[in-house]
Order: sequence, then structure tokens, then C-alpha cells
Amino acid sequence: MNPHLSKLQPYPFEKLRQLFAGVTPNPQLREIRLSIGEPQHATPAFIKDALTANLAGLASYPSTLGSAELRRSLAAWLKRRYGLPEIDPETQVMPVNGSREALFAFAQTVIDPTRGGPPLVVCPNPFYQIYEGAAYLAGAEPRFLNTLPDNDYAFDFKALSESEWQRVQLFYVCSPGNPTGKVLSLDDWRQLFALADRYGFVIASDECYSEIFFDEGEPPLGCLQAASLLGRGFERLVMFSSLSKRSNVPGMRSGFVAGDAATLKSFLLYRTYHGSAMNPAVQAASAAAWNDEAHVVDNRRRYVQKFAAVTPRLREVLATAIPDAGFYLWARTPIDDGEFARALLADYNVVLLPGSALARSAQGINPGAGFVRIALVAPLADCIEAAERIHSFVSRL
Repeated sequence: MNPHLSKLQPYPFEKLRQLFAGVTPNPQLREIRLSIGEPQHATPAFIKDALTANLAGLASYPSTLGSAELRRSLAAWLKRRYGLPEIDPETQVMPVNGSREALFAFAQTVIDPTRGGPPLVVCPNPFYQIYEGAAYLAGAEPRFLNTLPDNDYAFDFKALSESEWQRVQLFYVCSPGNPTGKVLSLDDWRQLFALADRYGFVIASDECYSEIFFDEGEPPLGCLQAASLLGRGFERLVMFSSLSKRSNVPGMRSGFVAGDAATLKSFLLYRTYHGSAMNPAVQAASAAAWNDEAHVVDNRRRYVQKFAAVTPRLREVLATAIPDAGFYLWARTPIDDGEFARALLADYNVVLLPGSALARSAQGINPGAGFVRIALVAPLADCIEAAERIHSFVSRL
């Protein structure tokens, strides 16, 4: 067996299952689950119609590079969304089966275990656990940069030594961040690009939450947009996006990568052998989704309603705030986050994810400890009811 498999930790939701072992939820209250970042808004009908209208495509093998129609729709969306001057649909964009699969596979393409000392992969902490698993199974070691509320969740680049920076081959960014909702600023990108130029590492920017934000006039900055604004190309820079949150189709497993043509050429070679071509019917439905913004605006409106209804009530008892973007509240707990989650489930049948399950100990601390992630994915009424239960629970502590 691959020895690197032994380095993988249980996924956060397996840790949650273990944490809740022996807990009997209050039977007088129905369960409200706000632990998993799974969109629960209805899939738009036009996407389902496009999917079923193209089932004849199942009779053909799909291309790993994807259909020309889908790639053109992706390139056009990138230009509209980020004001980019040009995106080549032949070389700078490629569909993938969800950003999760691509984020993992990308490390297998990028990491060169023969170059210098043991390669390093850097990622934020707390983080999406795929980054860590991708690093280990590519033969690299992860390095975690704590993102803390005390400095507005900014990267502390000084946490790595000069010798460590020289071994970095891949840097995962998540903006808007999971779980903090932090959006990197243009100055943040300027600093990161400077480090990438100095040490020659590749940046993988996970932007799957980019279309969940609160001000229609101020969408989150993307990495390709930042590069363009700073007058640079996309060298060693690849973004990852998805329809799951944007269009409420997590089951379609549809996303894309875009950016540096040279890096994507190597990634395409890997994926050709990996057997990861997207279902033709899903490609057609994806093109329809990327071509439409009306349903995305409506989707954002629903999240804005939920944050407006829930956040003030929770702020009465927990230290939390509306994030830059995304659909999570990151809330500080008055007691141990694991005990908080267990007791809340037992007494009020609300399921939240302890922050410590989303982080690793680094620089002497676990930056997720003492927090819970509240995913506002349930219907508005459920989110309001959960907020009232959490308020009652904390008020009793």
C-alpha cells in the first residue's frame, strides 16, 4: 500500500461522527444541520432541462479538454466576471469534475519530489482538508500558515524560514476563505506573487465561494483579476472554480481551472491518463449555467437574507461577524469548541462543525480551536430557528 496513506487524518465529518458518539439529541426538537457546506437551495429548472436535453451525449466518449462550447462559455464568463482582457479557451481554461477533484489532482501534476530537499506545500490554517491530503499523496510535506482574527486572517509569511521557502513548490490559497470568508486584497496578492516569483512555486487559488457575496457592486477579487490589475501574466497561477455553490448543483460535480497555459498543458496530460473527462450532458448543462447570471443573483439574495436575519441575534452571545464572502459564520465559542458542539446537539439538536477539526496545530496553536463553523445553507426559517436555539444555549452557559 502507498505509505503516504497513513499520514491522512480522518475527514472533518468523520471526526464529527466520532465526537458525537454517545450523544442523544433532544428528541423534542427536530434536527437542524448547519455543519456541512452543501448548498440546499433548489437547482434552477433550466439547468436540469439542459442536462436532460443532452442525454444523447452519453453515447460518445467525452474529451478531457471538454467541448468547445463549454470552454468558450467559461472563457466568456471569466472575461465578464473579472474584466479580463482575454482568455484563450483552447489553452487557458479546462473543465473539471468539481474543484475538489481538481485541487487534489493538481498537486500530483505540480510536485517534483526529485528537486532539492523534500518539497513543501503551503496552505492556510484552518483549511480545506483536500490541500493536506494532496500534499502527502504527492510526496510532499504540508506547511500551515495560521490565519487569525487578530490580524484579519492575513497570511503570516514570516512564519516560514528562508530554507523552507526555498522548498515550497505549491501554495494553496482559498479566497473567499473556508471557514473564515476572508477575501484576499490586491496587496495580499502582490505579496504572494512576489514570493512566487522569488521562489518559483505555483499558486493554486481555490475560489469556489467567489459568487456568494453581499454587495452586487463589489464582487470578491479573483487571482487572475489581481494578476491583470498588477500588469502581470498568469505564469505559475491557476484558479479553481465550481458551479456547486454558485448554481446549487453540487451533485453535477462541475467546475473548471483557468490560468497559466503551460501549467494547464501539463495538467491536461495528467488528467488524460487519470480518466477524468466530464460527462457530455453535464458539460452542456454547465455551459447553460455559466451563461446565466440571473439565477446567481437570486441565490446571493437568499444568503444575504439569512445573514441579515441570523448574525445580529448570534452576535448577542457569540463573537462573530458577517464575512467578506461565502456562506459561513465563523464564531468564537465560550467553551471548548468540541464540547460546545456536543452540548448544543444534546440540548438543542443543532449540528455545527468544531473549528479545531478544520485546522492543525502550527506555530504552537490550533487556530480553529475555540471556534465553530456555522454553514447558513438551510432554509431561512431553519437558520433563524437554529440561531434562536444557539442563543438560548449560550445564554445558559
